[in-house]
Amino acid sequence: MSESTMAATAAFDLGRVLRQGLSWRPQLTLQQLTLAASLYFAAFSNTAFFHGVAATGALDGWHGALIAACLFAAIAALNMLLLSLVLTRWTAKPLLTLLLLVTALAVHFMREYTVYLDTDMLRNILHTQRSESAELVSPGLILPFIGYGVVPALLLWRVRIRRRTPLRALLVRGLGFSAALIVAAGAILLAFQDLSALMRNHRELRHLVTPANYLVALTRVVIDEHAAEKKPLAPIGLDARVVPRRTGARPRLLVLVVGETVRAQNWGLNGYARQTTPQLAARAPLNFTDVSACGSSTEVSLPCMFSVYGRTNHDARRIKQSQSLLHVLDHAGIATLWRDNQTGCKGVCEGLPYESFDQTHDSGACDEDSCLDEILLRGLSEKVAAQPGDSVIVLHQLGNHGPSYFKRYPARLRRFTPTCDTPDLGHCTREEILNAYDNAILYTDELLAHTIDLLASMEDRDTALIYLSDHGESLGEGGLYLHGVPYAIAPATQLRVPMLVWLSPSFALSRGIDFACLRSFTHAPISHDNLFHSVLGLMQVHTAAYVATLDLFGPCTHAT
Repeated sequence: MSESTMAATAAFDLGRVLRQGLSWRPQLTLQQLTLAASLYFAAFSNTAFFHGVAATGALDGWHGALIAACLFAAIAALNMLLLSLVLTRWTAKPLLTLLLLVTALAVHFMREYTVYLDTDMLRNILHTQRSESAELVSPGLILPFIGYGVVPALLLWRVRIRRRTPLRALLVRGLGFSAALIVAAGAILLAFQDLSALMRNHRELRHLVTPANYLVALTRVVIDEHAAEKKPLAPIGLDARVVPRRTGARPRLLVLVVGETVRAQNWGLNGYARQTTPQLAARAPLNFTDVSACGSSTEVSLPCMFSVYGRTNHDARRIKQSQSLLHVLDHAGIATLWRDNQTGCKGVCEGLPYESFDQTHDSGACDEDSCLDEILLRGLSEKVAAQPGDSVIVLHQLGNHGPSYFKRYPARLRRFTPTCDTPDLGHCTREEILNAYDNAILYTDELLAHTIDLLASMEDRDTALIYLSDHGESLGEGGLYLHGVPYAIAPATQLRVPMLVWLSPSFALSRGIDFACLRSFTHAPISHDNLFHSVLGLMQVHTAAYVATLDLFGPCTHAT
């Protein structure tokens, strides 16, 4: 046979194989398809879960192999139970396609950043702005999304679902449901003592079982938000009144800067090996070194830190459905304004004056995705001048929001190098990530220094500034990145935050505040719970909601 004949024969055979592949249309019953999907999710979507279980030592030895087998069988059977409730011959392909694509995304972020998909994390994801979400779409996402989502979905649509009579379909569905229930119960009972101890001692592991984790969390978020929509905010501090001052006393202005994702251990004023706060150090504000956050994400911490309930009496639903510190100030006749360069005030400023810079187009401070935090100071003097009485202005930073730390500061502050210049942290060394993160803190240092200078120049009023970060960040310690780990197991890197206070001399004098006394308390342990009562105390607001023991200024304030 000639070479040309062999080539022609090979080409013909290849074409036949391709045609056969394109004509491949397996026929499955709905129950067989449901079982295949259940096994697929159990095997390919739960690597983070089994890795977490293995880290506890529960899978060691032959007994550990039994536990692993029981867990796999239980997860597959529970998937079968859930899918059997919603899949029909008409809904199976669309629903499974959606689950495959979303689960592929979930698996990628769980693996790359050790994300726990609990209710708080899902709420954080759903309320993230488009520009922030876009930063998470990196080249490293493409292959996992195609491999775990797109390819299985394409194969799914090649399957033909075998038809059955309604009665037979109902009977088979019932048998399949029963079988799955028996397998799930049997697997759990076979290793019940070990499994119950595992889930009791490591409750966070349930947030890694995929796709059940995000489906359960989504259900809870929808229920909570639906309940919140039906009720007006419960009033807090309706009796609030400002203590009268002498005639001619200057109005008071407090600027409250809410930081984003800055952790205490990288804060220069706290003794960090790098000086990440040189400009603040030159201005010598009161710096509190042992501050605990309400939560490990903005969605939890922001409402909590402005709430009368705080972390001590934490109830996310009650906090969301109640008025905040800003409402109490408003009841007292103090003007408030929230200026936002992030994802909103999370209900803290509901019904009160609010400005967002999300859609601002400023060639000096903004690009197509976001603005640098200096935008928060644009027009601030004019806002202050338009308010003749006491006022509290909140500046909500974009701060150190990850993973694109390199976008959070101007090029002139790229002092620590080399830097991670991509949102795909897996392609950077830990040193590069840390350098970009610390450069972003340098920018917060500059912003706060400029704000202090602006306040110091306002001679017609008594001015003050409080800075407090909402939560911290993990930068690779223990394999963790970003934030949002469930509070009970969140590392200190996500729960310890910086806080500082600056008072103009006239403000301190008019309030009778002893700086030396305050400095003696700066190393004492405090938390976000102190903010609500400290602001009320500083602004001399009397209300039954105020708790004197939580007011940081109270012990160092003398009658004037």
